[in-house]
Amino acid sequence: MHAPHSLRSGDELRTALAGLLDGLPPRQAAQAVDRLIANYRGLTPTDAPVLRDRSDVAAYAAYRMPATFEAVRSALEAFRDRVPSFVPASHVDVGGGTGAATWAVASAWEGESRETTVLDWAAPALALGAELAGEASEPALRAARWERGIIGDGLKVPEGTDLVTVSYVLKELTDAGRAAVVAEAARTAQAVVIVEPGTPDGYLRITEARDRLTAAGFRVVAPCPHSAACPIEPGTDWCHFSARVSRSSLHRQVKGGSLAYEDEKFSYVAAVRGDAPEAVAPARIVRKPQIRKGQVLLELCTAEDGLTRTTVTKRHGDAYKRARDAGWGDEWPPAGS
Repeated sequence: MHAPHSLRSGDELRTALAGLLDGLPPRQAAQAVDRLIANYRGLTPTDAPVLRDRSDVAAYAAYRMPATFEAVRSALEAFRDRVPSFVPASHVDVGGGTGAATWAVASAWEGESRETTVLDWAAPALALGAELAGEASEPALRAARWERGIIGDGLKVPEGTDLVTVSYVLKELTDAGRAAVVAEAARTAQAVVIVEPGTPDGYLRITEARDRLTAAGFRVVAPCPHSAACPIEPGTDWCHFSARVSRSSLHRQVKGGSLAYEDEKFSYVAAVRGDAPEAVAPARIVRKPQIRKGQVLLELCTAEDGLTRTTVTKRHGDAYKRARDAGWGDEWPPAGS
Protein backbone atom coordinates (compact mmCIF):
# COMPACT_ATOMS: atom_id res chain seq x y z
CA MET A 1 0.00 0.00 0.00
CA HIS A 2 3.06 2.23 -0.32
CA ALA A 3 2.98 2.00 -4.11
CA PRO A 4 2.68 5.29 -6.01
CA HIS A 5 -0.83 6.15 -7.10
CA SER A 6 -2.61 8.97 -8.87
CA LEU A 7 -3.78 11.71 -6.55
CA ARG A 8 -5.99 13.52 -9.04
CA SER A 9 -9.30 11.94 -8.04
CA GLY A 10 -8.52 12.40 -4.36
CA ASP A 11 -7.58 16.04 -4.85
CA GLU A 12 -10.72 16.66 -6.90
CA LEU A 13 -12.87 15.00 -4.25
CA ARG A 14 -11.41 17.18 -1.50
CA THR A 15 -11.99 20.26 -3.66
CA ALA A 16 -15.59 19.25 -4.33
CA LEU A 17 -16.19 18.66 -0.61
CA ALA A 18 -14.51 21.90 0.50
CA GLY A 19 -17.52 24.14 -0.01
CA LEU A 20 -20.16 21.54 0.71
CA LEU A 21 -21.12 22.93 4.11
CA ASP A 22 -21.39 26.55 2.96
CA GLY A 23 -24.65 27.89 4.30
CA LEU A 24 -24.98 25.12 6.88
CA PRO A 25 -24.40 26.48 10.40
CA PRO A 26 -21.27 24.89 11.91
CA ARG A 27 -23.21 23.80 15.00
CA GLN A 28 -25.84 22.05 12.88
CA ALA A 29 -23.11 20.29 10.86
CA ALA A 30 -21.35 19.17 14.04
CA GLN A 31 -24.62 17.91 15.56
CA ALA A 32 -25.39 15.94 12.40
CA VAL A 33 -21.92 14.41 12.45
CA ASP A 34 -22.25 13.52 16.16
CA ARG A 35 -25.53 11.71 15.50
CA LEU A 36 -24.10 9.88 12.49
CA ILE A 37 -21.02 8.81 14.47
CA ALA A 38 -23.25 7.43 17.24
CA ASN A 39 -25.20 5.47 14.65
CA TYR A 40 -22.02 4.40 12.84
CA ARG A 41 -20.52 3.04 16.06
CA GLY A 42 -23.75 1.51 17.32
CA LEU A 43 -24.38 -2.22 17.55
CA THR A 44 -27.93 -2.30 16.19
CA PRO A 45 -28.18 -2.78 12.41
CA THR A 46 -30.96 -0.99 10.63
CA ASP A 47 -32.95 -1.55 7.46
CA ALA A 48 -33.78 2.17 7.17
CA PRO A 49 -31.58 4.84 5.60
CA VAL A 50 -29.07 6.35 8.01
CA LEU A 51 -28.86 9.59 5.98
CA ARG A 52 -32.20 11.38 6.26
CA ASP A 53 -31.86 14.79 4.59
CA ARG A 54 -29.52 17.21 2.86
CA SER A 55 -27.84 18.42 6.07
CA ASP A 56 -27.20 14.81 7.16
CA VAL A 57 -25.74 13.97 3.78
CA ALA A 58 -23.59 17.10 3.59
CA ALA A 59 -22.17 16.45 7.06
CA TYR A 60 -21.59 12.77 6.29
CA ALA A 61 -19.90 13.49 2.97
CA ALA A 62 -17.59 16.16 4.40
CA TYR A 63 -16.71 14.07 7.43
CA ARG A 64 -16.65 10.46 6.19
CA MET A 65 -16.11 10.51 2.43
CA PRO A 66 -12.36 11.24 2.52
CA ALA A 67 -11.72 8.37 4.96
CA THR A 68 -13.89 5.92 3.02
CA PHE A 69 -12.20 6.98 -0.22
CA GLU A 70 -8.69 6.38 1.17
CA ALA A 71 -9.59 3.01 2.71
CA VAL A 72 -11.23 1.72 -0.47
CA ARG A 73 -8.46 3.16 -2.62
CA SER A 74 -5.89 1.27 -0.54
CA ALA A 75 -7.83 -1.99 -0.91
CA LEU A 76 -8.22 -1.47 -4.66
CA GLU A 77 -4.54 -0.66 -5.02
CA ALA A 78 -3.62 -3.96 -3.37
CA PHE A 79 -6.08 -5.74 -5.66
CA ARG A 80 -4.82 -3.98 -8.80
CA ASP A 81 -1.19 -4.72 -7.95
CA ARG A 82 -1.98 -8.43 -7.69
CA VAL A 83 -4.15 -8.66 -10.84
CA PRO A 84 -2.80 -5.97 -13.18
CA SER A 85 -4.56 -7.51 -16.18
CA PHE A 86 -7.98 -6.83 -14.66
CA VAL A 87 -9.49 -3.53 -15.79
CA PRO A 88 -13.21 -3.30 -14.99
CA ALA A 89 -15.44 -2.14 -17.81
CA SER A 90 -18.45 -2.16 -15.50
CA HIS A 91 -18.72 -1.35 -11.80
CA VAL A 92 -21.58 -1.47 -9.31
CA ASP A 93 -21.14 0.32 -5.98
CA VAL A 94 -23.60 -1.38 -3.59
CA GLY A 95 -24.81 0.90 -0.82
CA GLY A 96 -22.51 3.52 -2.31
CA GLY A 97 -24.24 6.56 -0.80
CA THR A 98 -22.41 9.65 -1.97
CA GLY A 99 -19.98 7.57 -4.01
CA ALA A 100 -16.67 7.43 -2.12
CA ALA A 101 -15.88 3.96 -3.49
CA THR A 102 -16.78 5.10 -7.00
CA TRP A 103 -14.21 7.90 -6.69
CA ALA A 104 -11.70 5.32 -5.43
CA VAL A 105 -12.32 3.10 -8.49
CA ALA A 106 -11.77 6.14 -10.70
CA SER A 107 -8.44 6.70 -8.92
CA ALA A 108 -7.36 3.06 -9.21
CA TRP A 109 -8.12 2.83 -12.94
CA GLU A 110 -7.73 6.45 -13.95
CA GLY A 111 -8.50 7.26 -17.55
CA GLU A 112 -10.21 3.92 -18.29
CA SER A 113 -13.73 3.93 -19.74
CA ARG A 114 -16.25 2.27 -17.45
CA GLU A 115 -19.98 1.99 -16.83
CA THR A 116 -20.66 2.68 -13.17
CA THR A 117 -23.89 2.36 -11.20
CA VAL A 118 -24.21 3.51 -7.60
CA LEU A 119 -27.01 1.75 -5.73
CA ASP A 120 -28.35 3.07 -2.44
CA TRP A 121 -31.63 3.39 -0.54
CA ALA A 122 -31.06 7.03 0.53
CA ALA A 123 -32.20 9.41 -2.21
CA PRO A 124 -30.53 12.49 -0.60
CA ALA A 125 -27.17 10.67 -0.62
CA LEU A 126 -27.54 9.70 -4.27
CA ALA A 127 -28.50 13.25 -5.24
CA LEU A 128 -25.46 14.74 -3.53
CA GLY A 129 -23.21 12.01 -4.91
CA ALA A 130 -24.33 12.81 -8.44
CA GLU A 131 -23.70 16.50 -7.77
CA LEU A 132 -20.16 15.85 -6.56
CA ALA A 133 -19.36 13.46 -9.41
CA GLY A 134 -20.55 16.06 -11.89
CA GLU A 135 -17.52 18.16 -10.93
CA ALA A 136 -15.00 15.40 -11.67
CA SER A 137 -12.67 15.35 -14.66
CA GLU A 138 -13.01 11.56 -15.05
CA PRO A 139 -15.69 10.80 -17.69
CA ALA A 140 -16.60 7.55 -15.91
CA LEU A 141 -17.46 9.50 -12.76
CA ARG A 142 -19.49 12.14 -14.57
CA ALA A 143 -21.41 9.45 -16.47
CA ALA A 144 -22.19 7.28 -13.41
CA ARG A 145 -25.79 6.28 -12.83
CA TRP A 146 -27.23 6.93 -9.35
CA GLU A 147 -30.09 4.54 -8.66
CA ARG A 148 -32.27 4.05 -5.61
CA GLY A 149 -32.83 0.43 -4.63
CA ILE A 150 -32.93 -2.21 -1.93
CA ILE A 151 -29.65 -2.97 -0.19
CA GLY A 152 -30.17 -6.39 1.36
CA ASP A 153 -32.58 -9.17 0.48
CA GLY A 154 -33.90 -8.20 -2.94
CA LEU A 155 -30.71 -6.54 -4.18
CA LYS A 156 -30.22 -6.89 -7.93
CA VAL A 157 -26.80 -6.53 -9.55
CA PRO A 158 -26.76 -6.61 -13.37
CA GLU A 159 -25.51 -9.81 -14.94
CA GLY A 160 -21.91 -9.76 -16.10
CA THR A 161 -20.77 -6.90 -13.86
CA ASP A 162 -16.97 -6.83 -13.74
CA LEU A 163 -16.49 -5.26 -10.30
CA VAL A 164 -18.76 -4.92 -7.27
CA THR A 165 -17.68 -2.76 -4.33
CA VAL A 166 -19.39 -2.87 -0.93
CA SER A 167 -17.83 -0.37 1.46
CA TYR A 168 -18.89 0.40 5.04
CA VAL A 169 -22.31 -1.12 4.33
CA LEU A 170 -22.49 -4.56 5.93
CA LYS A 171 -22.59 -3.08 9.44
CA GLU A 172 -25.88 -1.37 8.60
CA LEU A 173 -27.59 -4.63 7.60
CA THR A 174 -29.18 -7.52 9.38
CA ASP A 175 -27.51 -10.94 9.22
CA ALA A 176 -29.89 -11.94 6.41
CA GLY A 177 -29.23 -8.67 4.58
CA ARG A 178 -25.46 -9.17 4.74
CA ALA A 179 -25.77 -12.71 3.40
CA ALA A 180 -28.03 -11.53 0.57
CA VAL A 181 -25.69 -8.72 -0.50
CA VAL A 182 -22.61 -10.95 -0.64
CA ALA A 183 -24.53 -13.74 -2.38
CA GLU A 184 -25.81 -11.37 -5.07
CA ALA A 185 -22.34 -9.91 -5.62
CA ALA A 186 -20.90 -13.42 -5.90
CA ARG A 187 -23.65 -14.48 -8.29
CA THR A 188 -22.96 -11.80 -10.88
CA ALA A 189 -19.50 -10.22 -10.50
CA GLN A 190 -16.07 -11.15 -11.79
CA ALA A 191 -14.44 -9.38 -8.84
CA VAL A 192 -15.71 -8.27 -5.43
CA VAL A 193 -14.05 -5.82 -3.01
CA ILE A 194 -15.62 -5.41 0.44
CA VAL A 195 -14.39 -2.89 3.03
CA GLU A 196 -15.51 -2.51 6.64
CA PRO A 197 -14.25 -0.56 9.67
CA GLY A 198 -10.99 -1.92 11.09
CA THR A 199 -12.59 -3.06 14.32
CA PRO A 200 -12.98 -6.58 15.76
CA ASP A 201 -16.60 -6.75 14.63
CA GLY A 202 -15.75 -5.23 11.23
CA TYR A 203 -13.11 -7.92 10.76
CA LEU A 204 -15.66 -10.62 11.65
CA ARG A 205 -18.04 -9.30 8.99
CA ILE A 206 -15.18 -9.42 6.48
CA THR A 207 -14.27 -13.03 7.37
CA GLU A 208 -17.93 -14.00 7.05
CA ALA A 209 -18.10 -12.36 3.62
CA ARG A 210 -14.76 -13.91 2.65
CA ASP A 211 -16.06 -17.38 3.53
CA ARG A 212 -19.16 -16.81 1.39
CA LEU A 213 -17.06 -15.67 -1.56
CA THR A 214 -14.65 -18.59 -1.43
CA ALA A 215 -17.57 -21.02 -1.06
CA ALA A 216 -18.97 -19.48 -4.26
CA GLY A 217 -15.74 -20.25 -6.11
CA PHE A 218 -13.90 -16.96 -5.69
CA ARG A 219 -10.17 -16.73 -5.07
CA VAL A 220 -8.90 -14.23 -2.51
CA VAL A 221 -6.52 -11.68 -4.02
CA ALA A 222 -5.88 -9.40 -1.04
CA PRO A 223 -5.01 -8.94 1.70
CA CYS A 224 -4.61 -12.68 2.25
CA PRO A 225 -1.87 -14.59 0.38
CA HIS A 226 -4.22 -17.59 0.26
CA SER A 227 -7.90 -18.54 0.10
CA ALA A 228 -7.79 -20.97 3.04
CA ALA A 229 -9.23 -20.17 6.46
CA CYS A 230 -7.89 -17.09 8.25
CA PRO A 231 -5.08 -18.19 10.61
CA ILE A 232 -6.16 -15.75 13.36
CA GLU A 233 -7.74 -17.57 16.27
CA PRO A 234 -11.22 -16.07 16.76
CA GLY A 235 -11.34 -13.61 19.63
CA THR A 236 -7.58 -13.20 19.97
CA ASP A 237 -6.89 -10.56 17.32
CA TRP A 238 -8.26 -9.06 14.12
CA CYS A 239 -6.82 -8.31 10.70
CA HIS A 240 -6.94 -4.64 9.75
CA PHE A 241 -4.92 -1.98 7.98
CA SER A 242 -4.50 1.79 7.97
CA ALA A 243 -4.87 4.62 5.45
CA ARG A 244 -3.69 8.20 5.98
CA VAL A 245 -6.47 10.80 5.57
CA SER A 246 -6.13 14.58 5.34
CA ARG A 247 -8.34 16.25 7.96
CA SER A 248 -10.81 18.93 6.94
CA SER A 249 -11.79 21.82 9.18
CA LEU A 250 -14.95 19.85 10.05
CA HIS A 251 -12.84 16.91 11.23
CA ARG A 252 -10.86 19.20 13.50
CA GLN A 253 -14.00 20.97 14.74
CA VAL A 254 -15.85 17.78 15.62
CA LYS A 255 -12.88 15.87 17.04
CA GLY A 256 -11.19 18.82 18.68
CA GLY A 257 -7.93 17.77 17.08
CA SER A 258 -5.16 19.92 15.68
CA LEU A 259 -3.34 17.43 13.43
CA ALA A 260 -3.72 17.88 9.68
CA TYR A 261 -4.29 14.15 9.22
CA GLU A 262 -5.73 11.03 10.82
CA ASP A 263 -5.36 7.32 10.16
CA GLU A 264 -8.41 5.38 9.05
CA LYS A 265 -8.37 1.74 10.20
CA PHE A 266 -10.16 -0.70 7.90
CA SER A 267 -10.58 -4.40 7.15
CA TYR A 268 -11.19 -5.71 3.65
CA VAL A 269 -11.30 -8.60 1.25
CA ALA A 270 -10.73 -8.52 -2.52
CA ALA A 271 -11.55 -11.63 -4.54
CA VAL A 272 -11.86 -12.74 -8.15
CA ARG A 273 -13.97 -15.44 -9.73
CA GLY A 274 -12.13 -18.68 -10.53
CA ASP A 275 -8.40 -19.13 -10.96
CA ALA A 276 -6.07 -16.15 -11.09
CA PRO A 277 -2.49 -17.46 -10.87
CA GLU A 278 -1.03 -13.95 -11.02
CA ALA A 279 -3.00 -13.06 -7.88
CA VAL A 280 -0.90 -15.03 -5.43
CA ALA A 281 1.12 -12.82 -3.06
CA PRO A 282 3.99 -14.49 -1.18
CA ALA A 283 3.04 -12.83 2.13
CA ARG A 284 1.56 -9.61 3.49
CA ILE A 285 2.68 -7.36 6.33
CA VAL A 286 -0.18 -7.34 8.84
CA ARG A 287 1.20 -4.96 11.47
CA LYS A 288 3.20 -1.75 11.36
CA PRO A 289 6.86 -2.74 10.84
CA GLN A 290 9.03 -2.23 13.92
CA ILE A 291 12.26 -0.49 12.95
CA ARG A 292 15.07 -1.04 15.43
CA LYS A 293 18.77 -0.34 15.25
CA GLY A 294 20.09 -2.46 12.40
CA GLN A 295 16.94 -4.54 12.04
CA VAL A 296 13.27 -4.48 11.02
CA LEU A 297 10.66 -6.78 12.59
CA LEU A 298 7.87 -7.80 10.22
CA GLU A 299 4.62 -9.52 11.21
CA LEU A 300 3.49 -11.52 8.19
CA CYS A 301 0.54 -13.55 7.00
CA THR A 302 1.85 -16.33 4.75
CA ALA A 303 0.27 -19.00 2.59
CA GLU A 304 2.24 -21.91 4.06
CA ASP A 305 2.89 -20.98 7.70
CA GLY A 306 0.01 -18.70 8.64
CA LEU A 307 1.02 -15.84 10.92
CA THR A 308 4.79 -15.53 11.29
CA ARG A 309 7.39 -12.99 12.40
CA THR A 310 10.60 -12.37 10.51
CA THR A 311 13.55 -10.15 11.36
CA VAL A 312 15.44 -8.49 8.51
CA THR A 313 18.89 -7.18 9.43
CA LYS A 314 21.64 -5.21 7.73
CA ARG A 315 23.24 -8.54 6.87
CA HIS A 316 20.38 -9.12 4.43
CA GLY A 317 21.61 -6.26 2.22
CA ASP A 318 18.97 -5.03 -0.23
CA ALA A 319 16.22 -6.86 1.66
CA TYR A 320 17.00 -4.71 4.70
CA LYS A 321 16.61 -1.52 2.64
CA ARG A 322 13.28 -2.80 1.29
CA ALA A 323 12.14 -3.72 4.78
CA ARG A 324 12.87 -0.22 6.08
CA ASP A 325 10.71 1.19 3.27
CA ALA A 326 7.92 -1.39 3.69
CA GLY A 327 4.59 -0.38 5.15
CA TRP A 328 1.68 -1.96 6.97
CA GLY A 329 -0.39 -3.78 4.36
CA ASP A 330 2.40 -4.17 1.80
CA GLU A 331 3.38 -7.46 0.19
CA TRP A 332 6.57 -9.12 1.35
CA PRO A 333 8.89 -9.39 -0.35
CA PRO A 334 7.84 -6.48 -2.59
CA ALA A 335 6.86 -7.36 -6.14
CA GLY A 336 9.84 -7.35 -8.50
CA SER A 337 12.41 -7.69 -5.73
